[in-house]
Amino acid sequence: MTFREEILQGIPSELPQPKPYDLDINHAPKRKEILSAEEKKLAIKNALRYFEPHHHRALIAEFAHELETYGRIYMYRLRPIHKIFARPIEMYPAVSKHAAAIMLMIQNNLDDAVAQHPHELITYGGNGAVFQNWAQYRLVMQYLATMSDEQTLVMYSGHPLGLFPSHKEAPRVVVTNGMMIPNYSKPDDWERFNALGVTQYGQMTAGSYMYIGPQGIVHGTTITVLNAGRKIAKNDEGLEGKLFVTSGLGGMSGAQPKAGNIAGCITVCAEINPKATHTRHSQGWVDEVIDNLDELAERVKRAKKEKEVVSIAYQGNIVEVWESFYEKGIYIDIGSDQTSLHNPWAGGYYPVGISFDEANKMMADDPENFMKEVQASLRRQAKAINRHTAKGTYFFDYGNAFLLEASRAGADVMAEDKKTFRYPSYVQDIMGPMCFDYGFGPFRWVCASGKPEDLAKTDEIACAILKDIKENAPHEIKQQMADNIRWIQGAKDNKLVVGSQARILYADAEGRIQIAQAFNEAIHRGEIGPVILGRDHHDVSGTDSPYRETSNIYDGSQFTADMAIHNVIGDSFRGATWVSIHNGGGVGWGEVINGGFGMILDGTKEAYKRLKSMLFWDVNNGIARRSWARNDEATFAIKRAMSVEPNLKVTLPNKVDENLLKGLAVKSEH
Repeated sequence: MTFREEILQGIPSELPQPKPYDLDINHAPKRKEILSAEEKKLAIKNALRYFEPHHHRALIAEFAHELETYGRIYMYRLRPIHKIFARPIEMYPAVSKHAAAIMLMIQNNLDDAVAQHPHELITYGGNGAVFQNWAQYRLVMQYLATMSDEQTLVMYSGHPLGLFPSHKEAPRVVVTNGMMIPNYSKPDDWERFNALGVTQYGQMTAGSYMYIGPQGIVHGTTITVLNAGRKIAKNDEGLEGKLFVTSGLGGMSGAQPKAGNIAGCITVCAEINPKATHTRHSQGWVDEVIDNLDELAERVKRAKKEKEVVSIAYQGNIVEVWESFYEKGIYIDIGSDQTSLHNPWAGGYYPVGISFDEANKMMADDPENFMKEVQASLRRQAKAINRHTAKGTYFFDYGNAFLLEASRAGADVMAEDKKTFRYPSYVQDIMGPMCFDYGFGPFRWVCASGKPEDLAKTDEIACAILKDIKENAPHEIKQQMADNIRWIQGAKDNKLVVGSQARILYADAEGRIQIAQAFNEAIHRGEIGPVILGRDHHDVSGTDSPYRETSNIYDGSQFTADMAIHNVIGDSFRGATWVSIHNGGGVGWGEVINGGFGMILDGTKEAYKRLKSMLFWDVNNGIARRSWARNDEATFAIKRAMSVEPNLKVTLPNKVDENLLKGLAVKSEH
């Protein structure tokens, strides 16, 4: 059967033969046992909805086995025979070019070289899913292949509700993931309802079909490490010879050693999963792998002495590294953690002193004790970090819920007020005031032709535009512009492409619009093929997350989600090809609402109109909200935006003289 035939087939009328469980693939851990006997029957009934009744007898026992063995029904039997990867857009059987672009991005998210647990349809973060099962994948690809530009595919947490009549200016796909009634958004609610097959955790760019491999976070991580270095620098010294210690080599966290190399420091990144370590080392994202603490210490000492730029994966637990380096007197300049602590009980964080395999078994068979071990490990890790910071280490929370879960475990991570954390979020200290408030965020694009030469051409276009903008940019954003030019100039040499021919670049609305316009013109002239625009949800206005993206909002509104909802609504009627809105992201289920988009550029005048309208809104919506929160950088940025766009009129905050509040008698209920 050809690729085209299998896509158009959808769910086959005759069941394919069961497929063996591939032990060479990195699989998701067994999920928590949480369903009652009656709920298990309901989960099986829900899964059987995709199949003709005459298949039910054969599938009931199979689905019951999957549910019992893995905690979910993945429908492994339906995995396609075609290889999944981002093909050139012309290879997709499709009536609509816009739909073909979405097919390309879905396949990129599930590419074995990109996805964390590809056979469980999980892209990154331990539970960031594209779909819940393989029947959904087959049905969605069939819908996309047959839909027109006057239809919209509606996605309910991985399930394709169907094709609905719309119009050419409407999004081709509208995606929601995990949008729960608020009182049903606790971690166990995800376990239960996901096991039932009625919702999923789309993470951020997993369930919105916009993940581009670890490159997607390399740039943001590079900017973070560079600016962390600037915070501790004396006399404008660089990061030469300085040590950055962190953990996680899975999906997004796998970008850390590469970013450390680009920033110019020594990076030690611990990882407990040997397959994740092997993947990143084989891809060239980390230079060396060491599994012995004494050997690691000697290697780091040598690198410090020689001011070497090197990234080292420690095959083991991060707690051991923090404790060992303290005992051996190795000074850590910068520290963080990027394990998936939004998902602490299902493989996002592994406790010290227990092997990887033993921990996976305990996770499934004895979840109560597993939770206790994780919390004890977090307390140990926090204690070791505190000992290092007392010596001067700059530690920041990487927005992965490390401090949040450590605090829940009783670790010593709270500030003196007992309400805030003793360490800042990287958004509070770096990304918020330096990037998001000014409108800079992770703009990205994918060359739908699949040609490396097209990507090289887009790099040249973007670099030329940034240099031109920088010439007249105000001094407030000169550094951001310089960092981005440095990044794009070295992007090809750093071999950042994994999967699709994609690039990421932190840019503001002006930069995004000008770059996209130049791409569209190059497509019109036939110099490059179509380009798919997108961004990380981790951006200026796509995400409301009080412990990460909006952690530098201090007017009390950091716990509201109006901005993310406004963002996706506004994108949908301003020209996005597809839009998404999710509950849950890098900081956890129930802790964040985030939205994203995709847009195809095809060289037409219509594409130009859409990109100009949508990209302007997509950024300035967030700047306006940040300005209203009294963030000075955002007020500067939104005033600048109003000066160039007469139709933009934003409500600006009036500042209060703090002296007027002094001595004000206010009763406290506590």
